[in-house]
Amino acid sequence: MVWLIGYKGMLGSEIANQLTENKIQWIGSDRDVDITNPVELRKFAQSHETSANRTGLTVSKGTVPEKITWVINCAAYTAVDKSESDQELCEKLNAEGPLNIARVTRELGAKLIHISTDYVFDGTATTPYTEETPKQPLGVYGVTKAKGEDEIEKEMTQYYILRTAWLYGFNGKNFVYTMTNLMNTRDEIKVVGDQKGTPTCALDLAAVILKIIMQSDRAPLLFGKKSALPYGVYHFTNLGETTWHEFARKIYELGKKHGRITKDCNVMSCTTEEYPTPAKRPAYSVLSKDKIMTNLKFKIPKWEESLEKFIRSPRFEIK
Repeated sequence: MVWLIGYKGMLGSEIANQLTENKIQWIGSDRDVDITNPVELRKFAQSHETSANRTGLTVSKGTVPEKITWVINCAAYTAVDKSESDQELCEKLNAEGPLNIARVTRELGAKLIHISTDYVFDGTATTPYTEETPKQPLGVYGVTKAKGEDEIEKEMTQYYILRTAWLYGFNGKNFVYTMTNLMNTRDEIKVVGDQKGTPTCALDLAAVILKIIMQSDRAPLLFGKKSALPYGVYHFTNLGETTWHEFARKIYELGKKHGRITKDCNVMSCTTEEYPTPAKRPAYSVLSKDKIMTNLKFKIPKWEESLEKFIRSPRFEIK
């Protein structure tokens, strides 16, 4: 059984949907279980049978929940700019929280999937970052996420750390919804054009997480080994690279095409200096996916393809 931490969030809710669709038993916790409090985490784990039946999401009446064998951590402090003035809470959620989760996961004898970020790098590269690139985080958010990774690596061995970037999904605020709303209400907008990375659709990230779980659980039978995918750090985004400005222009193009944007809007480019923020952003944060594609044999969609699928979906709804 999977314990999904942060199941109400943008990524967590998508993972929850796909676990249910694939008939994988799971239980979920969110803000009701404080990840900075190891006592609460252990209490939830010990009472997972009651919790699973309470959610009513995956366990039918009379079904006895299985033992927790996987923990997926989607909980994090993600307000990048606010973290600069809220360092203590950011540290607790992004560094202490993962340490507590790793300890409880190890005590359960389970495997951990933890979501991390491109912000562990400083953005000075000119070619995609590999998993072996030394971490040099920018700002409080990046520093605390890097510490969270370190804590997991020190605490246990059965883990997958998945770094991602520029994430958007159906549940919650994100760049695609924000741009669509602005384009429907303004005649002109400016978007930063000198920061380069890769958008990631939450549906695709959730799908690769499901593939890791399903292949690993079948590994002893299919491959004669404990895990189909070696434990460690992996990068996952959609394929390709772009700038925030180019991303916004594609949102406008597809939004007009599929009726999500109903007025004309001039999408202009600006520099990072023209749009200052409390937290410094990486100028280049493209992540190499070679490692996960080689080991998992997972076909990763291009970012433009996933974006169009997202925008034309009946689930698309500006929050």
